[in-house]
Amino acid sequence: MKTAKRRYPTPALEKGLDILELFAHEPGGLTKSDVARRLNRTVSEIFRMLLCLEERGYIGRAEDDDRFRLTLKIFRMALEYPPTKRLVSEALPIMQALVHKLNQSCHLGVLEAGQVVIVAQADSPVSPGFYVKAGSIVDLMHAATGHVILAHIPEELRNRAVEMWQQETGNRIPKDLDEHLAKIRSMGFEERDSYQIRGVINITYPVFDESGQAVAALTVPYLARTEDPTTPKLVRAALREASIKLTESIGGIPHLSTEAKKSR
Repeated sequence: MKTAKRRYPTPALEKGLDILELFAHEPGGLTKSDVARRLNRTVSEIFRMLLCLEERGYIGRAEDDDRFRLTLKIFRMALEYPPTKRLVSEALPIMQALVHKLNQSCHLGVLEAGQVVIVAQADSPVSPGFYVKAGSIVDLMHAATGHVILAHIPEELRNRAVEMWQQETGNRIPKDLDEHLAKIRSMGFEERDSYQIRGVINITYPVFDESGQAVAALTVPYLARTEDPTTPKLVRAALREASIKLTESIGGIPHLSTEAKKSR
């Protein structure tokens, strides 16, 4: 069976999208020569496109710096998308109450294609603390947020997200992924050492929509402090309550996990 050809090629648009997608993976920025080389194009082909994207606010560069960087414009546009805007709007007061109760930070992440995007974050009211900045993009396989969402979405969506992650990273799927997700599904949450920061334990609960599938996940990167009574057990209880509250506030249906059943 032949693949259908696109009837209306749009080379200029495709070039612009290629540039934006390239910058999304280069937080340190790129020069126009870097962009041309990466996309196998000439500098003259790239130059006017970069100027247009800069004028429209999608990329920018500091004074006396020839490296362009992606701005937060696309992130702000995503937050204005009604479902995301409502999710963040409902989540922030719940997250603020949670961090003041636990003296720990909290962040809200969603699955976007084959990666995790942090759409909201609340700081711990005390120092020292650890937090993940809103707007951060995290590797799907290195994020408790990603695992918890994957564990609570239909198989078709899960497979698609994992395939996109593979295409994006070129990495192999972890051999124990299915077993790991099944355990999360049974327990209803994830608690594990951070993939990136020693001494931090990520505790994550899903947020569900009206169809009962995860649309986001709330995470507390727990950091033990001397003379602080907050324990992982206290975090689990408070975070589970917060995730249920957020689920209900967006019209979702909370799941009854193994943990919740045992506590009854």
